Amino acid sequence: MAKNRHGFALEIPKIPFAAPAGTPAGIEVMSLVDLRRRATEHSFARPQRPDFHHLLTLTAGEVMHTVDFTGHALRPGSWLWVRPGQVQQWGDLTRAEGTVILFQQDALDPATATAARVDDPHAPVVSTPAADDDEALNLAAEHLSREFHALGRLPLQVHTAALRHLLAVLVLRLAHLTVPAGSPAPDPDEAYVRFRDAVERHFTRTRRVEDYAHLLGYSARTLSRATLTTTGVSAKEFVDRRVVLEAKRLLAHSDRAAAEISRQLGFVNPSQFSKYFTHRTGRSPIDFRDAVRGRAED
Repeated sequence: MAKNRHGFALEIPKIPFAAPAGTPAGIEVMSLVDLRRRATEHSFARPQRPDFHHLLTLTAGEVMHTVDFTGHALRPGSWLWVRPGQVQQWGDLTRAEGTVILFQQDALDPATATAARVDDPHAPVVSTPAADDDEALNLAAEHLSREFHALGRLPLQVHTAALRHLLAVLVLRLAHLTVPAGSPAPDPDEAYVRFRDAVERHFTRTRRVEDYAHLLGYSARTLSRATLTTTGVSAKEFVDRRVVLEAKRLLAHSDRAAAEISRQLGFVNPSQFSKYFTHRTGRSPIDFRDAVRGRAED
């Protein structure tokens, strides 16, 4: 277990959703001003792994937000969506204003959750609304915020239902009427989508593209071409990135030994895992854990 200079255990905390009093919908809406006030009691500077969704949009300023060890610069007009299980770290909030929306998975009905792809681990973390959709998203967020802060004006059951419906409008628009920051990508073809989903299910059992090709009924070349067209990386690189991401998550937020993580990720032995991780990240698993937890201590 990694420890700080005082000898206390240091690990990335898992953050549960704490429903505001009287709002059993599993939804909370607040301003960044409110979040900064809360930061006096809870540290948002340390990495954390929440078990609920975060949506953040800015009206002024800029925030650097790190998600799964990648930094994202947020500016007015962009939307951040952090999903349960992703490791995040807040940047300096003192020079930005905006709205934060927190919600649990079961705040949405199953049909909405599916349509909004809330479980998609490959969805963009930061999205920018298309020009015609910016106003609609802002109106949806404002309407949700007004209803959230109108507790007591409607019967609680009606208020809760209204919150759920308004959240559904927002996430459906955000999932379907926005594009990833930068140039929009074409819709992925079926081969890539099936490969992506298979990797998510089986990356702890195999890292060989040939195994996925056999499983899905494609040639390895077809999968590589489809993945390169959609993501800009080869199929092998796609698999490796998913394995490395999971290794980073386990090293950062758990106290499991590297040998145990090696077994969980399907490596023959810890030495093979260490060489694999070092080759792809430039540092050993232990060095990576020490570096991440050293930043968390600061």
